[in-house]
Amino acid sequence: MDLFNEEQNNDMEMDESRSSGPLATRMRPDSLDEFTGQHHLVGEGKMLRRMIESGVIGSMIFYGPPSSGKTTLANVISKEIDARFEVINAVLDGVKELRKVVAKAKQQKKANGRKTILFVDEIHRWNKAQQDALLPHLESGVITLVGATTENPFYSLVNPLLSRCQLFELYPLTKENVKLMIDRALADSNKGLGFMDIVLYDEAKEYLAEYAGGDVRNALNALEVAALSTPRSEDGSVKITLEIAKESIQKRSVRFDRSGDEHYHFASAFIKSMRGSDADAALYWLNAMLEGGEDPGFIFRRLLIFASEDVGMADPYAITVINSTHEAFLKTGMPEGFYFLAHAVIFLSLCPKSNSTKAVFEVREQITKSGVEEVPAHLKDKTANKLASRYLDIENASDEYLYPHNYSGHWVDQQYLPDHLKSAGWYKPGNQGREPSLWQRLQKIKEGD
Repeated sequence: MDLFNEEQNNDMEMDESRSSGPLATRMRPDSLDEFTGQHHLVGEGKMLRRMIESGVIGSMIFYGPPSSGKTTLANVISKEIDARFEVINAVLDGVKELRKVVAKAKQQKKANGRKTILFVDEIHRWNKAQQDALLPHLESGVITLVGATTENPFYSLVNPLLSRCQLFELYPLTKENVKLMIDRALADSNKGLGFMDIVLYDEAKEYLAEYAGGDVRNALNALEVAALSTPRSEDGSVKITLEIAKESIQKRSVRFDRSGDEHYHFASAFIKSMRGSDADAALYWLNAMLEGGEDPGFIFRRLLIFASEDVGMADPYAITVINSTHEAFLKTGMPEGFYFLAHAVIFLSLCPKSNSTKAVFEVREQITKSGVEEVPAHLKDKTANKLASRYLDIENASDEYLYPHNYSGHWVDQQYLPDHLKSAGWYKPGNQGREPSLWQRLQKIKEGD
C-alpha cells in the first residue's frame, strides 16, 4: 500500500510541477501526435513509431544535439505504453541512485506487471564501471533503458551497452518545428497562453523561431516573457511586435558544445571551408564556434596547422602571418581580436594550396615498417670517420663527401639516402603559389643552367 501511495504522490508532484512551471514545460507533448520533429523516427510508418504502437520497446540510445527532444520523446514513449518513467542525470547521479530505481522497478513489476523506463540523461558522463552496472538489469528486463547523449555513442559508450541498445539519431529541430510549437502555445487555453488573447505579429514569430536556433524551450520561454510583460491594448489584446520579441529573447541559441561532437563538426567545417578557398563559409564557421564559446587559442592552433598542412610550400610565409595575427590578438583581446582572426582566416582561404608537407608521414611509415637504415659512410660525422681511418687503417670516408658550397649553384649530384632508398621520391612538389618556382629553380641548377 505504501508503494502505491508513493507512486501516486510522485505522479501528483509531477503534474503540479508541470501545471505551475514555465510555458515550455507546460507545453511538453503527452503523445506521439503532439510530438514535433524527428519525422524520420516517429513519422507514420517509421520504425520507432511502429515499435511504440506495438508496445514492444527495447532499450535504446537517443543521440542528438541539445534541445532536439530526447527527454520529451522518452517521456512520450512511457506515456504511450503506460510505463513508469524514472529519470537519472548522469552528471549528478550514480550507481546508488540506479539501485534505488531498480528496486522500485522490481516491486512494480511484481505487484502489477507495469514496465519501468529509465531515462539516463547525458549517459556519456558515466564511466565504464557505471555503464557496466546497467547491463544485468537490461538483461533481466527489469528496466528498459533510454539513454540520451549529445556525444557520438560509438566513442562515449562501452560496446556491451551499445550491443544491448538500439541507436536512434535525433536531428536539430527546424524553424518550422519551432513555429508550430509557438502556434500551439498560443492556441492552447489549458496549458498554453490561449486564454490571454495574444496577437503575435508574423515578423515577431519569425524572429522568435529564427533566433531560438532550433531550441523550442528558448522560443516558448521568450514568448511567455513577452506575453506577461506587455500591457494589454485598449481592445484587451496583448500585441507582441518585432521590437518586443527582440527584447524578450536576448541571446541566440547556438548548437555547440566545446567538449562534444559539435566541437569537432564545426572545426571540420571550418577547416574544409578554408581548404576549399571559401572565405565566406570559413568566416561563418569561425563565428559559429566563437558564439558557442570556443577558445580562440584552439582556433589559432588549427590555423597554424592549416598553414603548414594545406598551404604549406605554396606560401611558406603563411605560418609567419598566422603567428603575427595570433600575437596581435593576444595583445589586444576582444572585440578587436575579431579583425586578426578574420585576417588569418581570409588570408588562408585565399592562399594557394599545397599538401606536399604530408611527405613526412610517408617517410614515417617507411621507417616504422622497415626501421632506420645505416647512414652512408660519406655522410657520417667527419671526426668519427677520421678516428676510424687512423686507428683501423682504412680510408677516410669523409674524403668522399662533396661540399655543395664549392660547386655552381651550391648544389652537387650526391647520394644522401641509403642505397635501396635513393630513388624513393616521397616529396612531390605542388603546382601552386611559390612552390613551383622553388622546385624549378632546383631543377635548373641540376641541369646546369
